[in-house]
Amino acid sequence: MSLSPGAPDAAAQISGLVFAVLLVDDKDRIVEANPAAEELLGRSARRLEEMSLHEAVAIEDERLREGLGKSDSRVIARGISLETGVGTRRVNLTSSPMQAHPGWRVISLSEVGQEGNDRGDEERVELRAPAVLAHEIKNPLSAIRGASQLLARRASERDRPLATMIEGEVDRIAQLIDRMQQLGSSSPVKTGPCNLHEAIRNAMATVRAGRDDGCELVEEFDPSLPAVEADQGALEQVLINLLANACDACCDVENAQVIVRTRFVSGLVFSAIRLGKAVRMPIEITVIDPGPGLPPDLHDHAFEPFVSGKKNGQGLGLALVRKLLRDMGGRIAHERDERGGLTHFRINLPVADRNES
Repeated sequence: MSLSPGAPDAAAQISGLVFAVLLVDDKDRIVEANPAAEELLGRSARRLEEMSLHEAVAIEDERLREGLGKSDSRVIARGISLETGVGTRRVNLTSSPMQAHPGWRVISLSEVGQEGNDRGDEERVELRAPAVLAHEIKNPLSAIRGASQLLARRASERDRPLATMIEGEVDRIAQLIDRMQQLGSSSPVKTGPCNLHEAIRNAMATVRAGRDDGCELVEEFDPSLPAVEADQGALEQVLINLLANACDACCDVENAQVIVRTRFVSGLVFSAIRLGKAVRMPIEITVIDPGPGLPPDLHDHAFEPFVSGKKNGQGLGLALVRKLLRDMGGRIAHERDERGGLTHFRINLPVADRNES
């Protein structure tokens, strides 16, 4: 394949990939690693190039380890758990042998769910129907609520609590419908420079004011971070949801601490297509809780509508979180660190355009 003048060479193309790529030689040593591999595995390229494949990528599945040991075999594995320098990651893995170089192969790793916007248009279509249905339900709900208020005024003391209960249940259903409509909304989100830590602290204050369970919210901030490109109100809504979920998850943990960590991830090359252009997202917010985590069968479905690990959960909170972040050009990923007993929800956002600030 010949490149046209000015086109990026193979090294530049691999550096720009959104998924991790490792070049492994015939002695099982890592020879090259792209920036996405540095971020995923939590080690610099120089450090990775001093390691064997199985030192850098600890795979529990014995059959998969055996398959990777056969350097002339193609391997495809989905949804596997890896122990990395930054905890447990769930990834899709491929191993492609290089026929012209016996024993050498290219390993690719992508986080489960990292493909981000692959199903964006499809999901919007799926969610429009519930949103339209929600609109039609609201009219009779308003009539029921009005009738319950009228009944409450006319009912006897014994029957008045029943009328009040009807009104309360109607309000609860109306709130659920509002969230369904938000999920199905295709209204554009206006973003601009946003003070990340101000948004986080506002969300923390809201969650603290609404809880009395003693769950401690802890800041681990990088104070040098620049402004992010976001809608501050939507970002605060995202954070309130994640913080409330984290506190709920560790309600049975003594002296529980939910940590909110921010950092600049220089090696992150994940890009999202927004307004027709690629957007880098090096600003990272991680919400970490010591709760038991999602049930294993929900790991790959955490952000899907109507999926919930809570006993009485509606399954709309995390779906709305993902929708709001996608509309702002961001992303969110979920991972479980079984060794540390911690659950991580990791948000990545783009840096604000300095010309707008």
